[in-house]
Amino acid sequence: MRSGKNPGRRLKINGKFTIHENHRLLKEKQLSAIELTRAYLERIQKVEPQLQALVTVTADLAIKQAQKADELIAAGNIHPLTGIPIIVKDNMCTRGIRTTCSSRMLENFVPPYDALVVERLNETGAVIIGKTNMDEFAMGSSNENSALFITCNPWDSSRVPGGSSGGSAAAVASGEA
Repeated sequence: MRSGKNPGRRLKINGKFTIHENHRLLKEKQLSAIELTRAYLERIQKVEPQLQALVTVTADLAIKQAQKADELIAAGNIHPLTGIPIIVKDNMCTRGIRTTCSSRMLENFVPPYDALVVERLNETGAVIIGKTNMDEFAMGSSNENSALFITCNPWDSSRVPGGSSGGSAAAVASGEA
């Protein structure tokens, strides 16, 4: 990924970047939301085949949202989440994005509305890069009860990440968001 200030620089995401640090870099215009989003999407491509933390990756939407975030930042309208790539648990409705609750029953459900939390994230200029795996309908505590697939623990693939939000935990721990 190339930065406008340093064209030869390539941003590598490895799980060490925090929201606070990313916000500072965006606010100081040391990198753009598009650069940051592309770096996280590259990270997802690299680790997701082994991890399986995500049910859906929303790359096209994320790039559009990152472009809008860059416009907000350029206009001086920056919130702590503006331009920050995030992943939403797959039981949160996202207008136009498949929401499965990790269930075969809802495998092709695309809601016509956003959950309130998603509306608020969109209002801040956050960038949605995907939806995470979970125990089906969030009923379980190991993340082994997804009807779609099991998410691996990023530190030991012979273990599960645990919790009904195991996909979210694994995605954050592995640097996907």
